[in-house]
Amino acid sequence: MAEAKLMDEKGKPKVDYVKVESSPQFKQLMANKKKFILPMTVFFLVFYFLLPIFTSYGTFLNTPAFGDITWAWIFAVAQFVMTWVISSMYVKKAASFDDEADQIIEDQIQKGGNQ
Repeated sequence: MAEAKLMDEKGKPKVDYVKVESSPQFKQLMANKKKFILPMTVFFLVFYFLLPIFTSYGTFLNTPAFGDITWAWIFAVAQFVMTWVISSMYVKKAASFDDEADQIIEDQIQKGGNQ
């Protein structure tokens, strides 16, 4: 006998988020997110803090790259580029994370809240 699906006040199937959270698929999703977010965060912070560290404790960024433009200016502009690139990468990756999360919730609904 098929179990009746519980509905919310809007007529949509209720989702037991505690069961979703304990599912192996959700745990894998969170591990995949961590594998992406942690290295990107570390890279961003290291790259970001290298400019003030290098300009404070070294002189090589003050040498001219071409004309009156020093390596410090090139590094500073590269930080803007790096921010846009990482943001773009995250937006694309987050869309796949969202799709995966939607699929996990849909699977939980299809199972009628039972796993």
